[in-house]
Amino acid sequence: MIGELDSRQAELRELHSQVLACRACERAGLLWEAHPIAGGCATARVMVIGQAPGVRSMRSGRHFSGPGGRLLREWLARGGIPLERQEREVYLTSLTRCYPGPAPRGGSGDRKPSPAEVALCAPFLERELELLDPRLVLLVGSMAIERFLTRAPLRNVIGTIRERNGRQWLPLPHPSGVSRWLNDPSNRELVERALAAMREVVERELRSGY
Repeated sequence: MIGELDSRQAELRELHSQVLACRACERAGLLWEAHPIAGGCATARVMVIGQAPGVRSMRSGRHFSGPGGRLLREWLARGGIPLERQEREVYLTSLTRCYPGPAPRGGSGDRKPSPAEVALCAPFLERELELLDPRLVLLVGSMAIERFLTRAPLRNVIGTIRERNGRQWLPLPHPSGVSRWLNDPSNRELVERALAAMREVVERELRSGY
């Protein structure tokens, strides 16, 4: 078992090296300058997939480094994974690996990655799913939910959990302070329902040797 874990960690480190060296979006003219980020532990059995790194994540080299990341870690703790276990048990990643830049003039927050950017990064994410084989995947934000499950209003999917390809897929809203979705008490109730579903999965998998 230890040998398998060591091998998986070595393969993951090699994948991270490939991500950090990638300049595909820059060469394609999709980004002015690429600053990909990568990291995470092979012991993780829960994966969090977001949209793209924010500017703070780009600077730190770690996904979900901004204020939204603090709320996400609170959600993970309430979903059954204490803060002290999250680094080893939760793998943070995103559809794309570079900060896409600010939203166009008149918008707020960060620019959404284009379909071309998502496509260029897709092999990295597919390889992470293959290597880690997570039991539970948290899809954070509309883009990640649409990529793996369905295109639908957040109210229709938050609070649900779906099984597909032997994995549990749990949609969550993005925890960014830019989003006003969480201002609605009924939406926050849906998040609580989602976290309760997460706790059930984590507790069940822990009992079975997760």
